[in-house]
Amino acid sequence: MDQSNWDRIIERSLKIRESYHELERRHHGSEWTLEEDALAYLTDAGLVGRNIMSHQKRWLKKDSEAELKHKLGENIWWLIVLADRTGINIKEAVEEFLTKTENVLK
Repeated sequence: MDQSNWDRIIERSLKIRESYHELERRHHGSEWTLEEDALAYLTDAGLVGRNIMSHQKRWLKKDSEAELKHKLGENIWWLIVLADRTGINIKEAVEEFLTKTENVLK
């Protein structure tokens, strides 16, 4: 993925998160904490596992492919949000991970 696509995905992700923050302030009087965001991500990560099981016909669920696709996208979105909230550049983190892992596997 080229840098401009990454930048646009990150920009859109953070804009969506800000919209959710507005809903949280309106309904609960405050934004979710970093810990609440992390818990929401972990919940969605667990749902990826359940949807993979459904995709493999090991867990019965209607329209599992659409839900799996949605949850995979949502998990990437959460990772972008969590990186931003912790001051980590997600593009650099992914690049460093890939380079380190490629070097280990050489």
